[in-house]
Amino acid sequence: MSDNPFGFGLPPEEPEDGDNGKQKGGQGGGQGPANPFGFGGGSGGADNPFAALFGGMGGPGGEMNPGDLGAAFQKLGQMLSYEGGPVNWDMAKDIARQTVAQGAPDGSKDASVAPGERAAVEEAVRLADLWLDGVTSLPSGAGSVVAWSRAEWVEETLPVWQELVDPVAERVGAAMGDVLPEEMQAMAGPLLGMMRSMGGAMFGTQIGQALGTLAGEVVGSTDVGLPLGPAGKAALLPGNVEALGSGLGVPPEEVRLYLALREAAHQRLFAHVPWLRSHLFGAVEGYARGIKVDTSKLEDAVGQLDPAHPEQLQDALQQGMFQPEDTPEQKAALARLETALALVEGWVDAVVHAAAAPHLPSADALRETLRRRRATGGPAEQTFATLIGLELRPRRLRDASRLWASLTDARGLEGRDALWSHPDMLPTAQDLDDPDGFVHREQMDFSELDKMLGEAANGKAEGGKPDLTKRETAEGDAPEGKDGDEGDGGK
Repeated sequence: MSDNPFGFGLPPEEPEDGDNGKQKGGQGGGQGPANPFGFGGGSGGADNPFAALFGGMGGPGGEMNPGDLGAAFQKLGQMLSYEGGPVNWDMAKDIARQTVAQGAPDGSKDASVAPGERAAVEEAVRLADLWLDGVTSLPSGAGSVVAWSRAEWVEETLPVWQELVDPVAERVGAAMGDVLPEEMQAMAGPLLGMMRSMGGAMFGTQIGQALGTLAGEVVGSTDVGLPLGPAGKAALLPGNVEALGSGLGVPPEEVRLYLALREAAHQRLFAHVPWLRSHLFGAVEGYARGIKVDTSKLEDAVGQLDPAHPEQLQDALQQGMFQPEDTPEQKAALARLETALALVEGWVDAVVHAAAAPHLPSADALRETLRRRRATGGPAEQTFATLIGLELRPRRLRDASRLWASLTDARGLEGRDALWSHPDMLPTAQDLDDPDGFVHREQMDFSELDKMLGEAANGKAEGGKPDLTKRETAEGDAPEGKDGDEGDGGK
């Protein structure tokens, strides 16, 4: 878990918001604490709560352009009149697109995908699927292959981020409206409405900045171990793939192929394990339900709220107001989510290594590069820490990869992949601690049951009753009209 339990701090190296006049985020030029919701910033800081709207305007001498001023007030009106859900997603998308347009921290800029890049991605994913056919029993899950720019990644994945983040933001928004006594809530309607609108804008600003920064790092649609893009659509970002491979001393085509293998492996898993998506997203929502709001701090903040200084509410939000409940249920929800994500990533790691090793000389080096990237705060860890306060544990990912590889040796491809047929069959967190015990655990033998069910089906098809002599001999004669009748064609 991160030190900031719900991670509403700004991403590192927060860029300015460019010509649209949004705030200069981050640390406020190194003065004061980090602003978790992106208001203030720059030299205006706490003295100017609307620096997010006005900070980037004016000419070299600081004079205000009337057109910019009018646009700023229009944006302010839109922010305060927002009546949607807990997150202003229109604002989030706008800020994400602005962040992308400014370029990544490494100085690279977004660009439209060239036809040659698109063709190279399609060829890499097709070849990756051929290699994966020999190392997994799950068939291809990519109905189509696309190459995205960073801006396209934002547009295509935003609906899934909404599904992930809304449960957390909903809890926070509900708490903001519940702190006043019931008899006062009707009288304080305008204030509560303003607070909810501001809360939606705060979340929208923070999430937009996080996703815009993440768009400069991800290489596909499944970097965080979740299916962020449309179902059945394998995607790579050629510009980010090239940036990742630069300086590795590995031919670019090998880097592209290895990342295509990872994307295609994720697609197979999510396409042919129908319960997996809802299982993972349900675990996120279950974790979000355990958020506890320190209402005493929130009550103090609301009681002292000056509409001219909304940053007071932000300061309260920053001071540890939102914490996960310290209950067995919440700990179980966190363990369930971390384990599920580790199993997905571990399976992909094991399968991709088996597919790449015979063909790519740099397979081992690329595998270790991606593992270190994850361990030092890659896209998955940073995004989950920013949006829902969850950091994946690299130790679990390595343990899961070793377990899947051992299962391959012990049970073969079909025996390993059969564990995905139901969530109850998957390894648990305890099994990751003792992989050998899980791998060599005696499995239930369903052959006799399958044979009996087959005989029963054949008997019904022929118009007669199935032969239950073997079962009656094994179990003894059951009394008439009781449990013994269940085996007789369901009578």
